[in-house]
Amino acid sequence: MKKRYEQEPTIEELAATPESEIDYSDIPELGDAFWKRARVVEPDLTRPVTLRVKQSVLDAYKATGKGYQTRMNAVLETYARAVLKPGSE
Repeated sequence: MKKRYEQEPTIEELAATPESEIDYSDIPELGDAFWKRARVVEPDLTRPVTLRVKQSVLDAYKATGKGYQTRMNAVLETYARAVLKPGSE
């Protein structure tokens, strides 16, 4: 991947960039069909919980580095979706 900047721009620098300097060439146009099917989706918020897991499982996830709780949640969410999928009984 080609590096575009010597140093990543700050939020302030990005906000100050004029529209005419923004390259939209890799973003497809969203036609009427897209907007006809579009719907509002409320975010599924996370809740803090106490969960008991085996030490080996916790160690394995922690060994993957920062974000291990997010990865654990992703695995649980995937399982929950599979279980709740229509026709999965």
